Amino acid sequence: MSFEVVFVIVVTAFIQSIFGVGVLLFGTPLLLLLGYGFIDAIIILLPISISINLIQIVKDYRSVDFDFYKKILIFTIPFVIVFLFLVTQVQINIGFIVGIFLLVVAVKDYSHTVKRCIDFTMSYEKTYFSIMGIVHGLTNLGGSLLTAIVHSKDYTKHITRVTVAISYATFAVFQILTLLISGLNVEIQLVGTGIYVLVAVTIFTLTEKFVFMEIDNEKYSKYFAVFLFATGVLLIVKSI
Repeated sequence: MSFEVVFVIVVTAFIQSIFGVGVLLFGTPLLLLLGYGFIDAIIILLPISISINLIQIVKDYRSVDFDFYKKILIFTIPFVIVFLFLVTQVQINIGFIVGIFLLVVAVKDYSHTVKRCIDFTMSYEKTYFSIMGIVHGLTNLGGSLLTAIVHSKDYTKHITRVTVAISYATFAVFQILTLLISGLNVEIQLVGTGIYVLVAVTIFTLTEKFVFMEIDNEKYSKYFAVFLFATGVLLIVKSI
């Protein structure tokens, strides 16, 4: 167990507890900066991400947009599987492009022109969902595109979080299955993973009680836009 990893988990679990994503989206680049390899990073983070998402799904499963989720299963997951297979052979940096896109999505509510452009882009959902799968398989950054399209739908905070959570958890489950059947030497430290999951669940419980439940839908939408904007900035900075 590493205290640096615990710190990363505390920060990213707090974010994921509110928005449904965060552990993989922010935890992956942070662990890479700490010297972990890409595969090692996602082996650490996937069980944590799934644990938080499962709790969110159990709490609000009635609010899931299942039409949206079906598109994730059909158009996104196959690309996650295929391109995760390739990720050990290919290094692709698309964070800058994703970052710019998130900045644009974040300000859509403040510009009618931007909103029309975003709505036009999102209207090609099959293509968008497929690109999301490619990005997530190669970089673990698909959560950023997931939150962008969910934000464009103007859901309530419960529908937003649980729809993101079930989609994100499905990403993680299929990533684990892909790694297990890919022939890679995947070694999971059960004790360390158990401690990390316990830390993440504790953070979720506290965040749910003292933060998420105190945010109304209007504020949540604004905070979500800030989250997208900050994510875009971080991806751009990381890519430069």
